[in-house]
Amino acid sequence: MSKQSDACAQPDLMPPKEAIEALLAQVNATQDSEMVSLNDAVGRVLSENLASCIDLPPFDNSSMDGFAFRFEDLNLSSSTELTLIGTSFAGHPFKGTPQANTCIRIMTGAPVPAGYDTVQMQEKTTTNADIISIEAPKAKGANVRYRGEELLAGTNVLKSGIQIRAAEMGVLATIGISQVRVKRKLKVAFFSTGDELRPVGSDLAPGQIYDSNRYSIKGLLTQANVEWIDLGVIEDDKEAIRGAFREAAEQADIVLTSGGVSVGDADYTKQILSEEGEITFWRLAIKPGKPFAFGKLGKAVFCGLPGNPVSSMVTFYKLVWPIINKMQGLTPKAPVIVKATLSAPIRKQPGRAEYQRGVLSRDDNGELVVSTTGGQGSGMLTSMSLANCFINLAQFQGDVAAGSTVEVEPFNSVLC
Repeated sequence: MSKQSDACAQPDLMPPKEAIEALLAQVNATQDSEMVSLNDAVGRVLSENLASCIDLPPFDNSSMDGFAFRFEDLNLSSSTELTLIGTSFAGHPFKGTPQANTCIRIMTGAPVPAGYDTVQMQEKTTTNADIISIEAPKAKGANVRYRGEELLAGTNVLKSGIQIRAAEMGVLATIGISQVRVKRKLKVAFFSTGDELRPVGSDLAPGQIYDSNRYSIKGLLTQANVEWIDLGVIEDDKEAIRGAFREAAEQADIVLTSGGVSVGDADYTKQILSEEGEITFWRLAIKPGKPFAFGKLGKAVFCGLPGNPVSSMVTFYKLVWPIINKMQGLTPKAPVIVKATLSAPIRKQPGRAEYQRGVLSRDDNGELVVSTTGGQGSGMLTSMSLANCFINLAQFQGDVAAGSTVEVEPFNSVLC
């Protein structure tokens, strides 16, 4: 099928890039913030610029174990003998007075006393009692980390809007910050609907299935670093569903459901959403995950995911996760895309962008290769568990032959 004929066949399907841009244009970052201890700051979004109140490093110190001395005392054409007069340990500086033709033993990170200016590594010295023979280093100041060389007091260190990761935790500790102001955690309420859904661990009657989507969503929300509110499984009762939507909207910034948003759904969800909120039902040019709902329930943002397990996860990853990022105060980032050689052919009908679940690896020559995880049905949740990437196939692309170069999107922290 050609691009033109397929577009005419499904003119109401919105391309994924256009959908993401439209969704992000309708949400705003929270302005609420709170103070948290450094221990509780990892994963949070900084809500203020932070400057260091100290120089880094706070004093001249040695970058390795060795001996500190005055460079001017060295004989640059041969080794020099200096008298050892003490030691400087990290946390226990040398307390004597540096003198000409002397040196001290110094450990990594220990202060270099004022008066000494150079350190020679231990491996390029010899010791005879208190006489240290030192090979001349290349230059004055060798192996010394000077006060303030990383940054000076008053220098901005971290900017508002960054996510605090392990490195930022270390930076905050280094400059002595014990509490930090961060964006308030978003609250996301979610539930499942359907009389066919049974709790995990119970027996299944004919026609019943386990409620898996709620657990996948819970895992995704945990990785997204939000405060989630699990409202459980709601029976197929109009007023029960209405009550669940109202309860969720009162408690949360985002209300999230799976199922009940496709054209053929014969349940109360769509009816109640239209009565309780301002909801738009979208048909997206993506596979899996064509049906999606978005809008407002009271003050809360509503996202309705499709009911098939893989479709639910893919639409969360592609659409809901960027919304959460923006509402948290983060700048949504374009995904990392790499090129890889396809190991086996892929069948594809033009018309929708496809995110096939794949396994990215390197061959014996170190080149990137990718293969699908096998069956790509939207109910095959094991395909998400086996995968470490999406194989991104363009909307109007057709079949792809083995050996072709394809675009691959490695999973980020939400799915990895």
